[in-house]
Amino acid sequence: MRRIITTFAVVLLLACGLAGVAIATGGGSAITRPRLEDAVTAAFDNVYTREAALLGHQGVTPASMGTKTYCDKGPGIPQSGPGTTWNCLAKWTDPSVPMPSAGYGKLEVTVHTNGCFTVGAPSSLVGYQTITDASGRTVPNPAYEFDGCLDPNGDNTPNGVVFPPELKITNTTVTPDASGHVTVALLCAPGHGGCSGVVTAVAGGTSLGSVPFDVTETATAQMTFPGVLPAGATDVTYTVRGKDEVLPSPTDVTVQR
Repeated sequence: MRRIITTFAVVLLLACGLAGVAIATGGGSAITRPRLEDAVTAAFDNVYTREAALLGHQGVTPASMGTKTYCDKGPGIPQSGPGTTWNCLAKWTDPSVPMPSAGYGKLEVTVHTNGCFTVGAPSSLVGYQTITDASGRTVPNPAYEFDGCLDPNGDNTPNGVVFPPELKITNTTVTPDASGHVTVALLCAPGHGGCSGVVTAVAGGTSLGSVPFDVTETATAQMTFPGVLPAGATDVTYTVRGKDEVLPSPTDVTVQR
C-alpha cells in the first residue's frame, strides 16, 4: 500500500514552481525516466547518508553507496510524465544493511506535474518513521519518506541500469478442486520485462505436471496443474524455471481439504 506523505518539502516545491509550469504545459513531458532516475538517486543518497550519520555508521557516503536506480511506470504505458504508479528499484552498498535476495529494494514514487516527487522507501531496508540514533534518542528517520525535484533540463541519456522483476509464489496453502487438481498463485513484481517460464508441482512423491506461465510485470496469475493430488498428500512443492526474472526457491505449501 502506498504511504500517505504527511510532510512536504515546501522549499523544493517553490524552487521548482516555475519549471513545473513548463513541465505541465509543454508539448512533450520533461519528466522522463532518465531524469527521474538521476534525481531519485541523488535524493536517496542524501537522506540515506543522513540516516547513517544519525545511527553512527561510519564511512557511508554517496560514493561508497554506488547507488544504481531503475524506474518504471508500469507495463504498456509511456515511461514519462507525472503519476502515482512510478516504482524505482534501487541497489546500493552499506555493510550494515545487506540487500534482499532480489538484489534491490523498491522505492514507491509519486511524481507531481511540476516535476517534484515524494518517495516511500522500504522499511525492511531503511527502518521505520522514527529511529534510535547513536545517542539513544528517538528521532525522525530522514530516509523513510522524502521529497525531491528533477531537473527538467537535465541530462536525458539512459543510464543503462535495468533490474529483472522478482517472481513470487503468493499462496501459502492449496485446496484441491472437485477433480483433485491444485493451483499455484504467481506474482510478477515490478522490473524490466515480465516473467515467463515453467512451474512444476510434486506432491507425495508424485509429479502433478508442469505448466508454462507468462505474466506481465505487476500482474498476478493462477496456474492449474494437470495431475491429480494423491490421496493422503499433505503438501505440494512448487519448482520454478524461468528466463531473466529473480526466481523463488522450491516452495512447499500445505494442502487443505
